[in-house]
Amino acid sequence: MTNRPRISVIIPVRNEEHTLPLLLGDLQAQTYHSSDFEVIVADDSSTDNTLKITKSLVVKMAYPLRPLPLANEPTTSPKKRAIGQSIIVATGDLIVTTDGDCRVGPKWLETIAAFYEKTGARLISGPISFNPDQSLFGDLQTVESSSLIGAGACTMAMGFPTMCNGANLTYEKRVFNEVGGFEGIDHVASGDDELLMHKVARRFPNGVKFLKSADAIVHTSPQPTLKSFYHQRKRWASKWRAYQSVLPSVLAVFIFASNITLPIAALDYFLSGLTGYQLIGVIVLKAAPEWLFLGSVLRFLKKERVISRIPITQLIYPFYVVFFGLAAQQKGFLWKGRSLR
Repeated sequence: MTNRPRISVIIPVRNEEHTLPLLLGDLQAQTYHSSDFEVIVADDSSTDNTLKITKSLVVKMAYPLRPLPLANEPTTSPKKRAIGQSIIVATGDLIVTTDGDCRVGPKWLETIAAFYEKTGARLISGPISFNPDQSLFGDLQTVESSSLIGAGACTMAMGFPTMCNGANLTYEKRVFNEVGGFEGIDHVASGDDELLMHKVARRFPNGVKFLKSADAIVHTSPQPTLKSFYHQRKRWASKWRAYQSVLPSVLAVFIFASNITLPIAALDYFLSGLTGYQLIGVIVLKAAPEWLFLGSVLRFLKKERVISRIPITQLIYPFYVVFFGLAAQQKGFLWKGRSLR
């Protein structure tokens, strides 16, 4: 027996027959003792062999693997339902969530547990990175993701958490219950990560921490098509209206304003309002700090190869921000083969 915190790893899945076995294999290779954690696979009515494969692996894993079939009932937030029902049966002190298409390193759980014991954090946000796919589209998603990871980590360090990712999120089970779980935010399709984090932060102002460790990085895949990318980002944007904290809204306005600066400056230059030197000055004042910041995050994530893609992202991002800001005002998107509103 050990005194390490017991961990319940919760993996909400739907149609992950090809990727889930790889993740379960990664969990088999954990340095954290197999008696100190369990894995709950909450299957949300998969139409492929995800559940069948999960059940077949139960006897092959050293850790307790618990398939949890979910009823195919209408809900506005399938992922919150999957996590909530898993937490009810979870035996761990710590809840760790990830996704069925993710990969983790062998020291993932050990690093989380050590950080929890050291800091006493109520909720821990971990880093996310993309698997290399050598495509420009994938690289641009990697740069964008690094900006979100970096911004989220900075605001947590400041004591005003804004962003996190449910693919690498840890929180105490008792804290989840103490803040009422997903109650009050269960009508929002997304937000099983950030909206929950905001609830925890309001109850425990200094209890949200970012885990900066290469051993804690969770790897996932970029969206393969523009259509899937659109629906994923629209799903993420759907939670903006549910923010109760002022800071995320202020940050969103700041990001929008800073990104719209370059198009406005360029237009002003062509209208003879700005000189060429002034336009260059505006570009340098915006681009240089971003380059330094994004470069440091990408180096931490071991993605030095895509640092050269930062200027392309900087050119595209202003239009991206405007587009999804408007798209978020329209309800409805596709997720895991379902149409949600």
